[in-house]
Amino acid sequence: MIRTMTIEDYDQVHDLWMTISGFAIRSVDDSRAGVEAFLKRNPTTSVVAIEDGKVVGSILCGHDGRRGCCYHVCVNSGYRRRGIGKAMVIHAMEALHKEHISKVSLIAFTKNDIGNAFWNQIGWTKREDLNYYDFVLNTENIINYNQ
Repeated sequence: MIRTMTIEDYDQVHDLWMTISGFAIRSVDDSRAGVEAFLKRNPTTSVVAIEDGKVVGSILCGHDGRRGCCYHVCVNSGYRRRGIGKAMVIHAMEALHKEHISKVSLIAFTKNDIGNAFWNQIGWTKREDLNYYDFVLNTENIINYNQ
């Protein structure tokens, strides 16, 4: 079952994030308070997949009024290759479409072979015409990578 994510899902979603190899989370943005603020700004577009009574997949998805963006797209390794990821993406894209968003982007780490293969398989286009830049506003927002 795919449904809209709520803050009540946070503990299970965070636990899922911690099991994903190569996954990166930020200490501030991905904290309970950070995710709660994101969900308040984007109450209908983030999703979770529930199977066997637990969260087995999630996408943080939101928009700025012009373009949507997907973050932290993941499926528990024991539940992959069953269409869960694609179903979550479709659910999130339909939610964005209802909010009149016509373009969506995402970031996948170059070393994330599983994720990059997934996005290519379901028809997303890798951009070669731009560079992605960051500017850190909060040096306390530490990035940790799961190994």
